[in-house]
Amino acid sequence: MSQAATAATHPPATTRRSGGNVGDVLFEWACRGAAVLVLLLLGAIIVELFLAGLPAFRAFGLPFVWSTDWDPVQEVFGAGVSIYGTVVTAVLAIVLAVPLAFGIAFYLTELAPPWLRRPVGTAIELLAAVPSIIYGMWGFFVIAPAFAHYIQPTIIDTVGELPLVGFLFQGAPFGTGIFTASFILAIMILPFIAATMRDVFEQVPPVYKESAYGLGATTWEVMRSVVLPYTRVSVVGGIMLGLGRALGETMAVTFVIGNANRISTSLFGPGNTIASLVALEFGESEAGSLKFASLLALGFILFVLSFLVLAASRYLLRSRLKA
Repeated sequence: MSQAATAATHPPATTRRSGGNVGDVLFEWACRGAAVLVLLLLGAIIVELFLAGLPAFRAFGLPFVWSTDWDPVQEVFGAGVSIYGTVVTAVLAIVLAVPLAFGIAFYLTELAPPWLRRPVGTAIELLAAVPSIIYGMWGFFVIAPAFAHYIQPTIIDTVGELPLVGFLFQGAPFGTGIFTASFILAIMILPFIAATMRDVFEQVPPVYKESAYGLGATTWEVMRSVVLPYTRVSVVGGIMLGLGRALGETMAVTFVIGNANRISTSLFGPGNTIASLVALEFGESEAGSLKFASLLALGFILFVLSFLVLAASRYLLRSRLKA
């Protein structure tokens, strides 16, 4: 074959490499710009919240974080009650949602017949598309009355009489309160956790499970000894995703938590969260006032809580990966 034919068949490598380099460079800078933009937006939010809430931190100091006072008349504000409500409702929602999400994922991947898996999976995913205000209205008009008339009186008369833990389930059965807010949050974060667990359970290589079944393992033993160890990193990530969703929920919690600025030892007592307090009070605060600064300081604290949750999840994931 002549040199001309060879050159026509195989273009010079330098020409192809030059064009490819330009595309690679443009793509690299576009991706880098997107990453930098996210960091800039995140930093801008943090700085803005901190600077806007700085007057509150200056006025009340570090005790602002654990103070339970919230008196707009006297201009005395504290974040203790709302931080307590935020943490308790989110953690309790995780406690309620995770076992149910695991049961759903376990059923869909191991027990459900093929014709039923898609409808049930789709129904679970559709729960994530319901607006939070709809959950709040449903909780206020349906769940809260049901709790007040049936659930809470029964629990108060039974579990409320037990030693050590009974104080958590005492009080008047109003229907609204921390437990009701946690229940609504659990339903809201359920589709995120369940969908994540289902997807990662399906990624387990079938040969692993078949080998365990071949050794005589039961379905639960396969799940406990094969599936969960293989997917534990993703499962923890899905749970932390749900926890982050629960920490920042606003409207649904505002409807059912009772919106009382006090810490109750009973889970049936009213309370508030950072998001619900900001939603209720922000419209009534004047820009530049101490109350306005306190609300923005609460937003900064909520951001810090979310960051701590993310950092804890990353630490858990890294430790499990090393293990």
